[in-house]
Amino acid sequence: MTQPLLVMRGIVKAFAGVKALDGIDLTVMPGECVGLCGENGAGKSTLMKVLSGVYPHGTWDGEILWDGAPLEARGIRDTERAGIVIIHQELMLVPELSVAENIFLGNEITLPGGRMNYDAMYQRADELLRGLNIHGINVAQPVMNYGGGHQQLIEIAKALNKQARLLILDEPSSSLTATETRILLDIVRDLKKRGIACVYISHKLDEVEAVCDTITVIRDGHHVVTAPMSGLSTDRIITQMVGREISNMFPREPHDIGEVIFEARHVTCLDVNNPRRKRVDDVSFTLRRGEILGVAGLVGAGRTELMQAIFGAYRGASRVQVLLDGKPVRIRAPLDAIRAGIAMVPEDRKHHGIVPLMSVGHNITLAVLQRFAHGGRIEASAERDTIRAEMLRLSVRAAHPMLPIASLSGGNQQKAVLTRMLLTHPRVLILDEPTRGVDVGAKYEIYKLIFRLAREGMAIIVVSSELPEVLGLSDRVLVIGEGELRGDFINDNLTQEDILTAAIQPARPSSPSEVIAA
Repeated sequence: MTQPLLVMRGIVKAFAGVKALDGIDLTVMPGECVGLCGENGAGKSTLMKVLSGVYPHGTWDGEILWDGAPLEARGIRDTERAGIVIIHQELMLVPELSVAENIFLGNEITLPGGRMNYDAMYQRADELLRGLNIHGINVAQPVMNYGGGHQQLIEIAKALNKQARLLILDEPSSSLTATETRILLDIVRDLKKRGIACVYISHKLDEVEAVCDTITVIRDGHHVVTAPMSGLSTDRIITQMVGREISNMFPREPHDIGEVIFEARHVTCLDVNNPRRKRVDDVSFTLRRGEILGVAGLVGAGRTELMQAIFGAYRGASRVQVLLDGKPVRIRAPLDAIRAGIAMVPEDRKHHGIVPLMSVGHNITLAVLQRFAHGGRIEASAERDTIRAEMLRLSVRAAHPMLPIASLSGGNQQKAVLTRMLLTHPRVLILDEPTRGVDVGAKYEIYKLIFRLAREGMAIIVVSSELPEVLGLSDRVLVIGEGELRGDFINDNLTQEDILTAAIQPARPSSPSEVIAA
């Protein structure tokens, strides 16, 4: 019988006396792909940090066996030497360095005297990429010249260059298009054939089902079940993850749709790096009280730029007319939008949503500090009471409200940003990719909240790359393609095919003499 490549037994990890992991077991065979599933905050990332040496031996209890022998890693270098390599959700590439330099970072091939042997590194980098069936990448070019999909694949090549025998993939498709995700899954299948084992962490259970042989589910730091994927369904995995059955992922509630309260007219945005190109081209739309408006389109269509311009957050030149209750509102910065009653949860929470070094609580109250200011001082007790109440209301999981928000899982960070925006009591709420990197249980809670807010009369815009999410939430759907409004549909028997057909229809010709007033 084949010996397991990896065995983790009874892993316990505590922070300030609070157990994040409490007796977790995990076994991986050579060439096997194990799906590690659980809600945000369940302990998945903590378990992988134990395995990869981020938390060194001695800072946790339990046992790790690698090829049948105890693994007592003191750091990441020890685990990488053993053949365990982790690819984090946030890519660890240096944008200004070349593809080859990133692949060999820390493991450079050198000539006598210590100079870099670039010819050898370029050749080996090409071989690695060809072996992954990745074409069209110039390994001498800076990695920042390539999009997120290619960068994810470059990370895999970097891992294989370290002679990885076990590859840990943490939310590897969170920033990939559907085509790039298919390429990624094909690579995982090929790695399995070559005897390389994988631990695949993803909230996208269709991907887990497609490539994983075995599923391990953890909940609240405890091991729930390990079972062959062939004996499970996605519904069963969800039930094990959240501890309850979710029969309808979109808990739609009846809500009245009232009069038009918001209007955006002639929104136009120029590309930050190429002002001759329009990222958004003369888009206008309306929004009604209590309406959930979905915004769909292919990646790069201009959806996020459209929302940023409305919120006063677009970095380039833009033109936009915003009306609330039929009256013009001048928005030059996000603070103007918030004061007018418009709030936004941004797509990129890492760069635009959170202040990483600040606490969870202070991130939540950041937009409403004036409520707690008296005589030039913050009334700390009132602020703490608000923080606790709001974290409870949206189920933001943190061992303590004053922990740095960067220590939270991505889903809990997202809920904290949403909590902050709701504290401003907006009339219009813009949600750009509200469930990206969020587990199914947290998604369900966010969906319930969206429907409740709509029932209370809030007007909501939901931008999403996931068409089932757009169709499951929206009363009406806008389709954006190449910066233009391609469709405005009532969501009555609307299908994914209808949306995609509208998204890819040819764009109307535009006059090269059109200019924009900055």
